[in-house]
Amino acid sequence: MEQRAFWLDENVDRERGAAGRGRFENEVLRRTDEFAATWGDIAPVAFAATAWRLATGLTPGYVRWHRRIVSATCAPSPWDGSLIGAVSVVSRWPAELTWTRQWQRDRGWRDWPQLFGQYTTPTDQDLTRSPHLRATLQVEAPIPLGDLPPAPDGPEDSVASAARRAVVVLTRELNELLGPVIGQLEAGVPAKGA
Repeated sequence: MEQRAFWLDENVDRERGAAGRGRFENEVLRRTDEFAATWGDIAPVAFAATAWRLATGLTPGYVRWHRRIVSATCAPSPWDGSLIGAVSVVSRWPAELTWTRQWQRDRGWRDWPQLFGQYTTPTDQDLTRSPHLRATLQVEAPIPLGDLPPAPDGPEDSVASAARRAVVVLTRELNELLGPVIGQLEAGVPAKGA
């Protein structure tokens, strides 16, 4: 079974919503001015990136992700305006550092700390006791635009439903891209036939 990298937290969204709307929809309506530069845009990129930022900025996020994912952003490419996803993923140390411990020189190197199965940053106290080497994979990839909704023409034009649709599409695309990567990292063994 393939790992889920991203998913929508519909339960929390409904439970913490108000006025018959979900929490994300209320947030979009409260912060409609942040979409102003995207109204009527021929490309859905800036609108989708703004919706993603709002969805992932909620606490807890409307978009949730696997414990190995540290951050996930979607933004227009400065090169051509396409949509680029940038995701930081916790990884094990590279093989070159695990074949021998000679490089450690008995300094007590530590990897990513974990708290209840979640990867965390070392505390200030941890950093005074031993060096930490936390490996991260930086994934940057284009996101297909075909299923994204068009940018609304203005704030009265179903902004909340378009924002939700954009987030659904981005979640699906990023999950399809990163699910196999997360699955392989969780398996902890090299892929066969590499």
